[in-house]
Parts: sequence; structure tokens; C-alpha cells
Amino acid sequence: MSLGGGTFVAQNKKLPGAYINFVSQAGASAELSGRGVCTMALELDWGPEDEVFEVTSQQFQKESLRLFGYGIDHEKMKGLSDLFLNARTLYAYRVNGGGTKAENDLAVALYSGTRGNDLKIVIQANGDDGSLFDVSTYLGTALVDLQTVKNAEELTENGYVRFRPDAALAVTASTPLSGGTNKTADGEAHQRYLDKIESYSFNTMGVTVMDEAIMKQYMAFNKRLRDEMGVKFQLVGYHAEGDYMGIINVKNGTSDQGWPVSSLVYWVTGVQCGCEVNKSVQNRRYDGCFAVNTDYTQNQLAQCIEQGEFVLHRVNSEIRVLEDINSMVTVTEECGAVFKENQTVRIIDQLGNDDAMIFNTKYLGVVPNKASGRISLWSDLKKLRENLQTLGAIENFTDADIAVEQGEDKKTVVVIGSIQVVNAMGRLYMTTIVK
Repeated sequence: MSLGGGTFVAQNKKLPGAYINFVSQAGASAELSGRGVCTMALELDWGPEDEVFEVTSQQFQKESLRLFGYGIDHEKMKGLSDLFLNARTLYAYRVNGGGTKAENDLAVALYSGTRGNDLKIVIQANGDDGSLFDVSTYLGTALVDLQTVKNAEELTENGYVRFRPDAALAVTASTPLSGGTNKTADGEAHQRYLDKIESYSFNTMGVTVMDEAIMKQYMAFNKRLRDEMGVKFQLVGYHAEGDYMGIINVKNGTSDQGWPVSSLVYWVTGVQCGCEVNKSVQNRRYDGCFAVNTDYTQNQLAQCIEQGEFVLHRVNSEIRVLEDINSMVTVTEECGAVFKENQTVRIIDQLGNDDAMIFNTKYLGVVPNKASGRISLWSDLKKLRENLQTLGAIENFTDADIAVEQGEDKKTVVVIGSIQVVNAMGRLYMTTIVK
């Protein structure tokens, strides 16, 4: 096996290399699912409309121009660049889609939005055959497509424009498209996104809106899916005072011109979704693109922790995460202080999602509810917890810490168990005796 292959943290392989599993389509193993998946509703000048579309970090690096209308080094891509520093996959939704498509006599932009106004068509006579035309599509100064044809009917859609088949081709230096507009994103647009994203699985959802009513939509969505549907993810928002373990309340604002003060949400969303279940982002250095306000006193930073605020602070020349906490403030007998830690939430979310996946895909409607079936389920659930213990996410787990029993009717099984979570070191108290 050649070296250099990728690894999954949950697999705990000792040697570097490519590890590939072939499984049946409907199968489910008792392995921990990977992290690094997030979702955001984005205000864009270009891109797919009225649909959730998947973007991997590799696609962002290579296809940012086609997907979002700008290269990765463009000012407009700062937010997504921050996100993909740690995120593996983004389920994106263009919340301001539905505007007007730019057009001219030759072509219509594939998507609505102001970026379509930077498209232009250049037509030249082909150097080898005077009966043919070289039809070039430019986005800004970038050549994105070149086709050599006899007439417009032969032109094909190229990812940026749809050509008019009845257009008359003639040599032209540059024919720009115009009239493209963005639609204003409102509460209804955000609700359409929430309705569509409900069927997807992800670790974090980021929201940069500062409208109080829209933020409440997101917070209610998060709480409903976590508490009523059993879908575990964390919502990252700016000044999102949720008093809830599922919501991460970003304190710091940014000051970059043309960007909302809430833009740090991009980086926090990415770093939280990309953080492994056995890790913490406490003391993580901010390595993003934005100018982050860290003008807080020690007393103010202490108040941030008490108020459930996720805050970054300055340590000499660097900006770092103070505490990896969520917005939970109120402690009860059922929800103790340990649930304020995002590392704890990552662990229980991992178990909640993976337990449900195993049951729904392998046991539901398939395995009889008898002793042998319950032992099989117990074995799978136990293996998940043993994997977490091997990773150092939980400790002191034994076989006796989980039990699978028959419920009150023939179709019901009841799982009873306990875990002891492990959190990263956060404080040092030292006493040194000098003799």
C-alpha cells in the first residue's frame, strides 16, 4: 500500500494509507460517523436557486468561480474561505435567489443576480475556417468557455449562460449581459431554506442574520429538531442568546467594510463542525480573514463565560478562543454544567445521531424484537461507545453501562445507559512549596 492516503479519526488506523470499505447500500456499521459537515443560507450574487447544493472543500478550491461567481481569493469569498478552513462539506442555500437574470441578444445568464452583469460574449472569426465563429464567454476578465460553431443553434449551455438558439452570430469585440439583480432575503426565504434543509444531516448550521425575528426562526428550528425529532446539530449565530446547549452565541463582531458585523460566524461554524468528537476548540487560534473585535477587559471576558457567550480574545499578537462553550446558562438537575461545554455536546450528538442511524437502517422493521435481536443491538451500541472511549472522548465505560430491554409492547425496545464524558484541560491550579 502506498503512503499518503487519507484517514478517518474514528477508525484509529495506525499506519498512513488509503483505507476503503465496501458495504451494502442498506447496511449500517457500528462505526462513528465523520464530522466536518455544515450548512448555511447565503446571500450571493450568483449560484443555484431554490435548492440546497453541496460544496466540498475541494470543490470550493477548484470551482468557486462557477459555483459562486468569484474566485476563492476575491473579497466576496472571505466568509466561505473562513468556513472552509475547517469544514469538509457545506450544504449551501442561496437565500436571496429569485431575482432577475442578466441577458443580451446572444445569451441569458444561467442564474439571477448582479454577478451576471459581469458576463460578456466575445465573437471572433475562426482563424482556420472563415465560415466558423469562436464564441467566448468571459466572467469579468476570466475566460470561462470557448466554443467554435457555425451558428447559434450549435452553442451549448456552459455553466454560465444559456445561448439563444435564434441569435444571429457576428464578430463583436464584447457584448455584455445586463439587468441582473439579487432578490432581497426575507423571513419567508429563510423559512424555505429551513424546510428544505430539514432532511439533511450536518453538524453545525451557521446564520449571519441579525434580524431578531429571523434569528428566532432559526433558534426554534434548532430546538424543535434536537428535542422533538432527535436530529442533533448546533446552531451558530451572532448574539444568539438562546440559553440552550444547541446554540452557540458568538460574541465578537467584525469590522470589514462590505461585510456584516456577524461575519465571524463563518469561521466559528467551520471550526465547530470540523472539530473531532474527542477534541475542543478552546484556545484555538483564529486564522481567518476578518478583522475581529477583541477589545474586552478580563472582567468582561469572565462575564462572557457566565452569559454563555462564545468569545475570542487577544493573546499577545494572536486571537484565540477563550472557552469552547455554548449559550446554555441555566443549570438544572437534568442538565448540569457539563452540558455548557461544546465538547460534551459533540459527544452526545455523535451518539444520538449514530445510535439513531444504526437502529433506523439496520433494525427498524427488519430484526425481530427477541433476545437475539436485542443482543445484536446492544453489541452495536456498545461498540460505538467503545470507539469513543478509545478516542478518549469518554472514559470508564464497561459492558454494564448499557442495557437493551423489551419495552411495554412487542415492537418497542428500551435502551438504558450512561457515559462519562472527557473534556480538554482548561484550567491549571498549582501550589509550589518552596523550602
